[in-house]
Formats: sequence, structure tokens, C-alpha cells
Amino acid sequence: MSIAIFLGPTLPVVAARRILAATYLPPVARGEVAALLLQPEPPRAIGLIDGVCAPGPAVWHKEVLFALSRGVRVFGSTGIGALRAAELQTFGMEGVGRIFEAYRDGVWEDDEEVAVLYGAAASGYPPLSEAMVNIRDGLARAEAEGHIRPDTRQCLVTAAKQMFYPERSWPSLLACGVALGLPAAELAALQAFVRQTAPHLQRDDALVLLRHLAALWDDGLTPHTPQFTFEPGYYWHQLVQS
Repeated sequence: MSIAIFLGPTLPVVAARRILAATYLPPVARGEVAALLLQPEPPRAIGLIDGVCAPGPAVWHKEVLFALSRGVRVFGSTGIGALRAAELQTFGMEGVGRIFEAYRDGVWEDDEEVAVLYGAAASGYPPLSEAMVNIRDGLARAEAEGHIRPDTRQCLVTAAKQMFYPERSWPSLLACGVALGLPAAELAALQAFVRQTAPHLQRDDALVLLRHLAALWDDGLTPHTPQFTFEPGYYWHQLVQS
């Protein structure tokens, strides 16, 4: 195992493999990065894209630090990866993509911005809701192309943000727009735009990460040089012994 990628609803594994030959694992949960690193042949790099749905415990920051302390390159993008990369970049975790940059720069702070409800592993983790970051990006693009006005975009952003994340979707947002009395012509134009372009910032960022890793692998993928000392502590020992 040279590169391990935790991937779920953002992108089908078959599409990811066309870009990067790697070991693809399900959405990451707490303890799984640590277990990966304790194998006889741990990966040289780890990519975090998707994580478990709430209320499952998310991947622990300490696991990323453990990987970095052992020279393993850790990359993050799209969902939980973007969040952890923004939080741990000073320790050497490497973020990729616009979502990571927005968290890094303080544009977004709410974890719920990237939350998505998805289906079972047997079905390929199909997304059952739309992430707020995808809604924001789609609405911004629709405004830039003249399909909706700025005030309509802002009204829809506010409406989407007020939805519980498992219920957030383009159809539910368009229905909300009708209920709010927004211009029918703009809503129709937005619906057509979404149908034709399928805006999905998370998918776009995941593709950027995979291409970035493929280029690094071709160049030799040098190991990480840690600038800190890993301190395991009580809860770390509990994690790895469980």
C-alpha cells in the first residue's frame, strides 16, 4: 500500500482510479487512520476526502499527527479532509482545493457546511443530500452567468443554510424559492442550470486532490519531515489498544 484514500459519496471509486492508482477505503471514522499506520506496511501518503456520517465519531486530530510524526504525508480535501487540513496545516497536513482554502482563511467555520447524508456501502455511498458548499458554489455560478439576480442568490443561500443538512437538496431549495415568492423565471433558469451543469464543488476539489497526488507520486513523493514530537497520552493508548 503506497497511497490510501478515504472516499465515499463525493466521487465513485471507479472514477477516482482513472486518475490515481491507490488503495481506496470507505469514509473515514475515528481509529481507522491509526489502524492503517499500525499495519506492517503502512502507506506513504494518506488522502482524507469523506468521513462517516453523524453521529459516528470523526477521525481524530491525533491520528493525523501520528501519521505526520512517522513521515507519512497526509492530504485533505472536500469534506472532513478539508476541515482537518485547515486545523492541522501548521503541523504539516496538506490541504487542497477551494473548500480547504475557505476554511483556512476563515471564510467558513461551520463543520456543517460540508456535511452530507449518504447511503449504504453496498450501494456505493450514494449522496442523499447536498452539501452547503455545493449549494453556495452552484448559486454563485448561476448568478455569474446571469440566471439569477444577486438578491435571489442571497435569499436562496439563507434558505439553504436554515435547512437541516440531511434535508438540503436542490429540489427542496427550489421548492423553498417558490414558497418565498421568488421570481418564477429565475427559479426555472436555476433549475435548468443545475440540471445541465450538476455543480459540485466537493467533487471538483476531490479531483484536484487526486491529480495533485498523482503528480507527486510521479515525482517520487518525498516523505514528510515532522517539526514536532508526538505525545501519545492516555486516550491515544486507549484508541490503539481498543
